[in-house]
Amino acid sequence: MKKNHEDCSFAEEREKTVDISEEKFLGYFWWCYNRLKERTNEEIPMPTYFRFLTSLAFKIFAAEKVDVAILEVGLGGRLDSTNSFSWGIYTGDMLQVRKPVVCGVSPLGYDHMEILGDTLGKIAGEKAGIFKLGVPAFTVPQPDEAMRLLEEKASQLNKLGLDGEHQYLNAGLAVSLASTWLQQVGKLEVPSLTKKCILPEKFIKGLATASLQGRGKVVSDQFIESQTSGDLVFYLDGAHTPESMEVCAKWFSSAVNRDNQSESSEHLLSGSSESSHDQFSGEENCHQILLFNCMSVRDPTMLLPHLRNTCSNYGVHFKKALFVPNMSVYHKVGTAADLPEDDPQVDLSWQLTLQKVWESLVQSEIGEEDGESSGNSEVYTSLPMAIKWLRDSVHESSSATRFQVLVTGSLHLVGDVLRLIRK
Repeated sequence: MKKNHEDCSFAEEREKTVDISEEKFLGYFWWCYNRLKERTNEEIPMPTYFRFLTSLAFKIFAAEKVDVAILEVGLGGRLDSTNSFSWGIYTGDMLQVRKPVVCGVSPLGYDHMEILGDTLGKIAGEKAGIFKLGVPAFTVPQPDEAMRLLEEKASQLNKLGLDGEHQYLNAGLAVSLASTWLQQVGKLEVPSLTKKCILPEKFIKGLATASLQGRGKVVSDQFIESQTSGDLVFYLDGAHTPESMEVCAKWFSSAVNRDNQSESSEHLLSGSSESSHDQFSGEENCHQILLFNCMSVRDPTMLLPHLRNTCSNYGVHFKKALFVPNMSVYHKVGTAADLPEDDPQVDLSWQLTLQKVWESLVQSEIGEEDGESSGNSEVYTSLPMAIKWLRDSVHESSSATRFQVLVTGSLHLVGDVLRLIRK
């Protein structure tokens, strides 16, 4: 009897997984066909056969109220109709499966190479197109080349709105604080943070769109003429302690190395042998400049060595350091008066102290004794004068030179620079 009972249960379960009847299929088929046909014209034709079948499947799944829909891509993933180009039978627009429950990648091999690419890496990149932000993804063991691409594509979806590795630690703290408060007031049920879990979608969106002026910001000078062969880019971070200065140096080094490698790769892929105003191939065409100031209560002998040494360890060496007073200290609350470009009355004793510390670091590296400025640094009476020198340097450069300026040491200085380089 027990055996018969198991057989009956199995039979009942099989009855629930029957194919859709021919009558229902034809009904759904013509429902989709007629609505799509109504929206076609010379510019918008009927969808292709596979796209039509995909739309038909979605209609059937929705109408039959299935508990779960399992979609297997037809070809690749990134541009497949099951993923990115599903025809909207209600509007005639192209829709996307934005939030699946989970994604999976089966064993990859050399197939459809004329479309997906001729290497496992290229094929894996197309397959990874089904990955979505905040959606778990799984894969079976893959060849090393394919696995690296899958992991790379997945990691690109988990970018924070704030740049820098240290921001992941800050994000973790923010999530813990917000989760605790939301649980206390009963606004949200959040899984235990002591074990791995998927963050709520609103958390992910908040972390991805977070913005903090003056921390890890990259801004191009908007006043550089488009016909100029060079480029002027400001990397702004208001670090002002030894610890944050080291973090800033790591971020800046990583950012400029990434940006320069990206430009070099684009230059190679373009196949052009001539320089243009958006090509900066080679380290000799990229100059790193430091624009620095800090409050007199800070110890520059603790700040500047951390900055210079850390950058040097990552292969980034400053061509010149500029020291300026902050503009903000000359403004009263509620006023918008600008500091004159050249004010001889400004006390530059602190900036000269900063320059002396910097020069001692430079001279110790090259084995020279302390002396006069070696040309590796400059003190300007105002920030506008320093910005003017940078812009003039870009205009006067004989080749396509990118000036990458790290602005740090003071949040006041960062704010002042942003006022001058944004329209």
